[in-house]
Amino acid sequence: MSSIANILVVIAVVVLVVQRQMRVQRLDTERRFWLLPLVLGALALRDPQLVDHQHTAVSATLLVAGLVAVLAMGTVWGWTVRIWRAPDGGVLVKGTKATVAAWCGMIAIRIGLYAVGSALHVHQAGSTLLLGMAVLLLVRSVVVNWRARTLEPARTAAGLR
Repeated sequence: MSSIANILVVIAVVVLVVQRQMRVQRLDTERRFWLLPLVLGALALRDPQLVDHQHTAVSATLLVAGLVAVLAMGTVWGWTVRIWRAPDGGVLVKGTKATVAAWCGMIAIRIGLYAVGSALHVHQAGSTLLLGMAVLLLVRSVVVNWRARTLEPARTAAGLR
């Protein structure tokens, strides 16, 4: 895919994910939460220009720095989501203001890394954004699913478990 197409895919995924995160949703812990990250990651890794071959060391360093940043931000994002049990025992989730702040922080980090790469004349493929999005979504989903599994069971109307 071209860089513009990659960027459009990332923007579409971000809009979809953020919009969904800000609504109350039932969390299905059995759902294949890894499927979208797997597809995005596969699309990114198919790009032969993921690393700039004229500046391999710097390009690889920027890629690794970006992946470390999304690992951290995915974890932060997973902890900013409000999780609770519904009366029927289901798990509900909803993003908070901190979730929006986490997204803004991630965008600022990505812009900063892009600016560093540009200042060093490193070509940065749009597939790095796809790979970062894949890792971000996977880490966030792992954290949220782990937190959901640690919730206490819902109490019945009689106050019993």
